Amino acid sequence: MTRKLIYTIIIAALLLVPACNFDQIASFYGNYPQESGSLLFQDAFSDPASGWDRVRTPEGMTDYDGDQYRILVNSPNADYWANPGLNFTDVLVEVQVRKINGPDDNNFGILCRYQNLDNFYFLIISSDGYYGIGKVKDGKQTLIEPEQMYPSPVIAQGNQQNHLRAVCQGSKLALFVNGELVAETDDQSFLEGDVGLIVGTFEQPGVDVVFDNLVVKVP
Repeated sequence: MTRKLIYTIIIAALLLVPACNFDQIASFYGNYPQESGSLLFQDAFSDPASGWDRVRTPEGMTDYDGDQYRILVNSPNADYWANPGLNFTDVLVEVQVRKINGPDDNNFGILCRYQNLDNFYFLIISSDGYYGIGKVKDGKQTLIEPEQMYPSPVIAQGNQQNHLRAVCQGSKLALFVNGELVAETDDQSFLEGDVGLIVGTFEQPGVDVVFDNLVVKVP
């Protein structure tokens, strides 16, 4: 198993325009619950009108599918993601995720502080057991911790389900997998933004991943 090196995002523009749910946005501005553990947003993806992108093309898809949210990437060396169209500062994001098809050499996970296509944080794992925390700033992607994706025995590999928890609190970024902390770091590039879900490929396309039971809380 070879280590994954930092790679360049190839953006599929049609899939990356965030869907805005203005009623949801309005409900959080001015009514932000400050107590630790307070619920900010949740989605079991059973309602296709809950605000996430719904796009299907030959190159991939981001859409609701059978009470889950599915992201399929049919292009090599590409990342597709989706957002609910909200805005937060500090968040704790949890989601269940499982690859249903495609190569294990992949990446998928959670976005936070998403501002636009060129500025956000990502906290990811892969189906062959690697993890990483990184950012896209002014369109340039870098891994922050570690400097290249490293393996962890707590990541369930192949088509097994993993539970991800991402903490974005002040300058702190932390990734937990199946209840275990695998990486943490500090970065002050972004202080607020949307959350999201991301799936990416390397040389082999066809990575097909489903997400379920998304919860966003105050850390």
